[in-house]
Amino acid sequence: MDYFLLCPLYLALGLLLTQTPAWAAEPVPSTPPLIPMEDFFRNPELASFSISPDGEKLAYLKPWERRLNVYVRYIDTGEERRVTSAAERDVASFFWKGSDRIAFSQDKGGDENYHIFLAAISGGKPRELTPFDGVKTYVLDDLEEDPRHMLISMNKNNPEVFDVYRCDLETGELTQIAENPGNITGWMTDHKGRLRAAYETDGVNQSLLYRTTEEEPFRKLLTTSFRDDFSPLMFSYDDKLLYIASNLGRDKTAIYTFDPDDFAKRPKKDVGPNFEEHFRLVYEHPEVDVGRLISSKKRKVITGVVYTVDKARYHFFDEDRKKLQDTLEARFPDYEVGVRDMDDDERRVIFAAYSDRSRGVYYLYDRKTEKLEKLAALAPWLEEEQMAPMRPIQYTSRDGLTIHGYLTLPLGVEPKNLPVVVNPHGGPSARETWGFDSEAQFLANRGAAVLQVNFRGSTGYGKSFWEAGFKQWGKGMQNDVTDGVEWLIAQGIADGKRIAIYGGSYGGYAALSGAAFTPDLYACAVSYVGPSNLFTLLASIPPYWEPLRDMEYEMIGDPVKDKALLEEISPLFHADRIKIPLMVAHGANDPRVKKAESDQIVETVKKAGKDVVYLVKDNEGHGFHNEENRFDFYRTMEDFLQRHLSLRKN
Repeated sequence: MDYFLLCPLYLALGLLLTQTPAWAAEPVPSTPPLIPMEDFFRNPELASFSISPDGEKLAYLKPWERRLNVYVRYIDTGEERRVTSAAERDVASFFWKGSDRIAFSQDKGGDENYHIFLAAISGGKPRELTPFDGVKTYVLDDLEEDPRHMLISMNKNNPEVFDVYRCDLETGELTQIAENPGNITGWMTDHKGRLRAAYETDGVNQSLLYRTTEEEPFRKLLTTSFRDDFSPLMFSYDDKLLYIASNLGRDKTAIYTFDPDDFAKRPKKDVGPNFEEHFRLVYEHPEVDVGRLISSKKRKVITGVVYTVDKARYHFFDEDRKKLQDTLEARFPDYEVGVRDMDDDERRVIFAAYSDRSRGVYYLYDRKTEKLEKLAALAPWLEEEQMAPMRPIQYTSRDGLTIHGYLTLPLGVEPKNLPVVVNPHGGPSARETWGFDSEAQFLANRGAAVLQVNFRGSTGYGKSFWEAGFKQWGKGMQNDVTDGVEWLIAQGIADGKRIAIYGGSYGGYAALSGAAFTPDLYACAVSYVGPSNLFTLLASIPPYWEPLRDMEYEMIGDPVKDKALLEEISPLFHADRIKIPLMVAHGANDPRVKKAESDQIVETVKKAGKDVVYLVKDNEGHGFHNEENRFDFYRTMEDFLQRHLSLRKN
């Protein structure tokens, strides 16, 4: 059916809002100067601050040789030391191990096989703790109370599953303490570092395994469908109760506690409908999922929860933590404030103040003296008044769902007949959130409006909304994006002849789908590490996703049972319909979406004589991380969009 024949139906179903948004009548601000592309995508000046347990030192990431490395600064003296010397790849993450050592992780060329290293801040070469090629590792528990050991999980014995090892930091010895039988997808320790819980799957059903002591075997507590959220978050501080996030018997995920030892003794028939007979509700929200706790290690209490409606919101159970938040927010009334770290005494606090127009500024706050010290702005070269507001929006899909999202409008022009870049998020089991978005700000500075929507299948809005995306790649999920474009056109915001679709990962798939399935809607499309052929995508998933293959089949489609569906929704098989200019970018070492996904679509479209720009980086994976590669990508995309959308340029 021709897409445009459906437009009267959209009106009947309430897709188009008749009321003009209030911000459409706001005064038009002055036009900002054209800001160099590099300023939006440069490495931060300093980032990821963390305070040592003794409260005397700060660790952070800072560029060295164009790569983000770990530095340490002594708070009292200001002395700074570089701890790492990464020259080929940024340090991916780090944390304090005690107050005199830093543990950090790195991969090679974007392969996501992260290795773990340990460095003394006094100097010397970092020691690699997991020197195994082709092995993916992560820290399961840093064992804060044990200065000599950490618990590490890695797929050294079998690339499909992760076993648990105790690592001796003095000798480097790795002792396996738990073997994965082949179906465990996650492990969990209590506050004493004891391995007490695990999650297993048969592909579509998940079971929580539990034991009271490490001497006992694991026993199965509860089995649920993967469609039902039942996620252990942490043990209570006496290690007797489990906090969980769950939507059993409900639509929106809420936080509960339960006693696993007591639960094991009770009959558990039909737990879903009788969920609250076994579990105590801690916090729920009527509109969105709640799944994140905040707590005090010093005082050993749960202090609150964090959830996202249009913006991040807090609910506190603890007056001390609420007082801290209120104090910080009072000092920065026009910003969101997020506490990032505290020392063991909870006296010195690192927090960030940020907004949709500020990438963020880190501060150090002394709760005893009330002294506030600015540590660093992530991007001091960007002026807030030259950035564009990100506005929460919503519209109704053609089949009656409420779709939430965000719209960023360029400064200095009326919100009428604008070029638009539609930017579907990756995942797709993820969601857009409010805050500073470098891509949106870059495009807005070039004169484009940017639409980012939480289409069906996005997380955060409940089970029903998430499940509404199952087997809807290229169909209902894509329609939600299309409906957002139609909403912008109906509002008079979008110039219907100057609309582009751009996204990464699943968003790259959505961009290819837009080009293939609604070829008259877009002027051009950009796919960044996006799949084009769902048969080859599913055939080439990383080995450690293998236990979840059946789940992927239920969410996307089974290559055998749903062969016709996958052919229908794979852009590659409809490449003959692509008549708009296309840009494609990929990393050669991508372990999630293989480069072949881009090779296929580029080759097919080129053979048809269509315009394709193809950018490949041999030292990258699922997204470009090295600064010079990011610059190449956005420089190429800027030129591409300028040619096809007539954006601002020098």
